[in-house]
Amino acid sequence: MQDNATEVTAAGIARLAGVGRAAVSNWRRRHADFPKPVGGTETSPSFALAEVEAWLREQGKLAEVPLRERVWQQLAGHPEGPVTALVHAGCALLLIHERPTVWLDVSAGSDERLAAMLPGALEQVLGVNTPLPVNTGAPAHTPPPAHTPALRTPTGPQLLLSAPLLRGAAELAAETGARHTFEFLLGRHLDASPRQYTLTPAELARLMADLAGPARTVLDPACGTGALLRAVDTRPDQKLYAQDGAPDLAALTALRLRLQSRATVHAAAGDTLRADAHPELRADAVLCHPPFNERNWGHDELAYDARWEYGFPARTESELAWAQHALARLADGGTAVLLMPPAAASRRSGRRIRADLLRRGALRAVVALPVGAAPPYNIPLHVWVLRRPDRTPAAPEVLLADTGRFAGEARGGPDWQAVREAVLDAWRAFDRAGRLAERPGLARSVPVIELLDDDVDLAPARHLPPAAAADGAEQLTAVRERLGETLRLTVDLTPPPVDPAPPARWPLTTVGELARGGTLVLRTGGTGGRARVPVLTDHDVLAGTAPSGTLPESDEEAVLTEPGDVVVPVLGGGTVARVIGEATRGAALGRNLVLLRPDPAALDPWFLAGFLRGTANHRQASSYASTATRLDVRRLQLPRLPFDEQRRYGARFRALDEFERAVRHANRLGEQLVRGMYDGLTDGTVAPD
Repeated sequence: MQDNATEVTAAGIARLAGVGRAAVSNWRRRHADFPKPVGGTETSPSFALAEVEAWLREQGKLAEVPLRERVWQQLAGHPEGPVTALVHAGCALLLIHERPTVWLDVSAGSDERLAAMLPGALEQVLGVNTPLPVNTGAPAHTPPPAHTPALRTPTGPQLLLSAPLLRGAAELAAETGARHTFEFLLGRHLDASPRQYTLTPAELARLMADLAGPARTVLDPACGTGALLRAVDTRPDQKLYAQDGAPDLAALTALRLRLQSRATVHAAAGDTLRADAHPELRADAVLCHPPFNERNWGHDELAYDARWEYGFPARTESELAWAQHALARLADGGTAVLLMPPAAASRRSGRRIRADLLRRGALRAVVALPVGAAPPYNIPLHVWVLRRPDRTPAAPEVLLADTGRFAGEARGGPDWQAVREAVLDAWRAFDRAGRLAERPGLARSVPVIELLDDDVDLAPARHLPPAAAADGAEQLTAVRERLGETLRLTVDLTPPPVDPAPPARWPLTTVGELARGGTLVLRTGGTGGRARVPVLTDHDVLAGTAPSGTLPESDEEAVLTEPGDVVVPVLGGGTVARVIGEATRGAALGRNLVLLRPDPAALDPWFLAGFLRGTANHRQASSYASTATRLDVRRLQLPRLPFDEQRRYGARFRALDEFERAVRHANRLGEQLVRGMYDGLTDGTVAPD
């Protein structure tokens, strides 16, 4: 009965059965016994998941449904919403992870028995005994306590609604592990709700954690979904502290850390600036991605707060309030690393605080990141490195670095390996010696006295020497020569003229049918893995670049690419399919990607990739939400052709791919040459004639 409370849309039914939306509409018209809607609207009805599963099973249409898809539908259609479902599933997975025999005992029997026994078992694991509040109909504006533990034990009635989901999650955990199951469900939820969360990319989180260095106690006072603390290399003797103003995010972070980390986790929900949950903490490191441009941060209530050691922040300087909070929670000599908007380095309203941070040696480095490093992606964000001074330096200097040169193309993101090497090398050399020799165009240490003018402008680009003129001119010459070679190659690769032909009428099949018949294997990208190998991201596939990503270590077996695989992004609406070659073999498959591994004796990979890229093909296989376009790869179509005919088409598609790559490369070189010429002419390193 309880499973009937979980609802699923027509799109969800299509994914469960591996068919298109049109097929679901046909079933509703043709089969009188198809389940009736139980919710939603007339144009977008929802159905009871249990009734749908039973009908599909009776019709023989449920045999190929992946377990993870069924569990996701249970979570997405939960009557209390996906976030509540995630928390309930995470609590159960934590019990499975830490006390599997207890879970086996609790889950034996009916759903009612499970819901009655599970709260007691969870109290032992969560270390709390305060139940989640039951909805009593109180007004939504009733203020919560100042701060509360991030994880509280759900009640039996709350868990009864989630019982089918918990059993499904446990079944999935038996296959992939509790950690990976939770990461899969959370990642799927974040992908489905991109505008609800401000995420810190994993590569940036790793860089910030490396800048902070080894630490026994680490705090994130604005933890969000926990990306920064997950990037810390933990040990059993470490302690992680987290807080977030959104109770749901604090709970999800606590679960992620408890499932992944070997450290002791202390997480709380509440407004950190107004109600700090860890006021006595003196941490070795603080990592923070604070909310930007927040006017209601507590300016009026906190005017006399002891944390404003470097000056009372203006109402428009919420980021400087977070910076001082981080310093206040550090032990002497401890390091804080914050992601900051570039305006925080130059706004006049913050110049007095910036000046005092510099004079007292608290601000140690400002690093400008490339555009596209983190949301908002159109702004080159900064990373500030602060240190709680144990003494005032005699002649302080500050490290300024600009990694804008490592920006990627389109949605490709930055060259994170180059960013990491440049930033960490400069920071570690500066941290050892207290100064750094100039690295033109990249980094230098600046005496604080040079920055203490009327503006106290810390934007790195305004203080770095340009790249050496000779190197710049030589580089432009080399770029021009490579552009000429590439343009000549592009001409040679240009497709020949085509003759008109009547539209073909082929018998069609779908990727889903080929997968069920064994002609190809379908795999989805993961959220972690044991092997530390380059990761092929959806940005890499869209931009046609080399693998650039990383995945956190987990018990999951990463999907590794092989030559002849076809990789397809599922988000973004672009018509892209990439055939893996020798240069990309062995890379791990990242999130939002689907890998198709065709039987080489039955299906030509270039034929497969070429037909998957058809615009009309993508349009009929895509579903549209208010914020994103998602591709159902199983619904993509291709013609049934003899293998020799496939190879003929495959050869033409492969030639088109070579032409496309040459055009892209020429475009990149052309942009590099144009930008270099503008820069050279305007800084005087290139003469106009």
